[in-house]
Amino acid sequence: MHRPTTKIAAAHGQWIQWICLFILLAGVSPVEGARVGDYVETHWSDQVARFWSFDDPAVRFAVMGTLLMGVCCGVLGSFLVVRKFALVGDTLAHAVCPGIALGFLWNVSKDPLAIFIGATLAGLLGTVVVHWIKATTHLKEDSALGMVLSGFYAIGICLFSMIQNLEVANKSGLDKFMFGQAAALAENDVKLMAYITLFSLGVIILFYKEFLVASFDSVFARAIGVPYLFFHYTMMVLLTFAVVVSLQATGLVLVSALLITPAATAYLLTDRMHHMLILAAFLGALSGLFGAFLSFLGNGLPTGPFMVVSASVLFALGFLFAPRHGWVPRWWRRRRRTARIQAENTLKAIYQVMERRDFSEDAIRVAELASRRNVSVAAIESELSALVSYNFVTRSAAQPDGQFVDDKTIAFTPSGWQRACEIVRNHRLWELYLTNAALYAVDHVHDDAEKIEHILGEDTVRKLERCLEHPENDPHGKRIPTTQNLHSYAPPGTGPEGRPTSHGGHT
Repeated sequence: MHRPTTKIAAAHGQWIQWICLFILLAGVSPVEGARVGDYVETHWSDQVARFWSFDDPAVRFAVMGTLLMGVCCGVLGSFLVVRKFALVGDTLAHAVCPGIALGFLWNVSKDPLAIFIGATLAGLLGTVVVHWIKATTHLKEDSALGMVLSGFYAIGICLFSMIQNLEVANKSGLDKFMFGQAAALAENDVKLMAYITLFSLGVIILFYKEFLVASFDSVFARAIGVPYLFFHYTMMVLLTFAVVVSLQATGLVLVSALLITPAATAYLLTDRMHHMLILAAFLGALSGLFGAFLSFLGNGLPTGPFMVVSASVLFALGFLFAPRHGWVPRWWRRRRRTARIQAENTLKAIYQVMERRDFSEDAIRVAELASRRNVSVAAIESELSALVSYNFVTRSAAQPDGQFVDDKTIAFTPSGWQRACEIVRNHRLWELYLTNAALYAVDHVHDDAEKIEHILGEDTVRKLERCLEHPENDPHGKRIPTTQNLHSYAPPGTGPEGRPTSHGGHT
């Protein structure tokens, strides 16, 4: 339901909003933007219902336009991200600025076709100039992109200033190409976006393999006969089309963000290119939808910036929680890996203490383990607690206060014994391999073996055993645990009943 307001109160409210907006933006560049629901004042809950009903033509055009723009920019931006051409999108967005002004000056009117043609030609010219600077000078590509970006944008601003000083009609609304106004999207604008999106997707699907190889390895593409420059400039044409049709919704200041951010988010979520294209298209469309929705909720909220904010929020979620490349999963994996390595080192230390006794006993004291690990008894308690929780060792009874004392004993469980033997076997096999095959000095192999022992897989260990002809001792003369030791609680150097054999002594 509409709130009762008078015309005078509405006018005063508009002036107050403009004054507040001016104050907020006084210290930055004057960015304008219009939300989808600028024309009717309602309560936010009514706005939600009105938006999702899609009864308002302005809402329908804005949603359709932002969805199409998100899909097109997401797919094309994926190729920019994998080619490390992120600055190209920003350069194209600013390079079209003089083309917009020249398109208006062609017949001194806001003719959509003339502006589209002018902006497209200016964008392509900017791409050619970048390539020309890079090919004829020693400057790197980032320097060429920066110069074209700033130079073309400066020319465009000068032309826009000249147009503002002309006494001609039909120049109002031209600034919307600079800063965007999704609320002003009309049916023809949406149709043009649809044509460009379908054309771009069709070209990508038709020449997907060529674009793929040209994006990942230009040298290989040329070697197998793929015309790299042709597909490079084809991609630049498609990007220019996408930038130009997106200007009226987001403006050239923010359109580069929609090219890069959804694609960068998809890049964190998958390692397959076709999956990345689909995800980038979906995330771009989702950003457009949320941007239009959030803009519609309030009064005077811009659509373009909200689209970029939505895309940035999705990127932040991907950066934090992406299954493989997210910060939180990587932190968790590092923490688990550190805990696993620490537990395996403790198992190896228990094994070595038993080995010094020729495995005459099946348990050791906490003080002996702490001495072997070169840490205090208190520090070893947390490691032992982890081993107990993994069911790798068992402990004798604790004191009434719950704390173990140094004269209590530790014994392997069958699973703990197996893992300890695996770690020791990996270590000693790798030491032997480095000394025999890589010709390392015997006193230089320990540190490398300490690192590799935790990541050697069973297949690799079997290959090492075959390569070394199933050795019995490492370079230091210590016994290497065998497969039989892994699967039975029988320490190396002991007989069937656990008694040391004649070769049970170890150095």
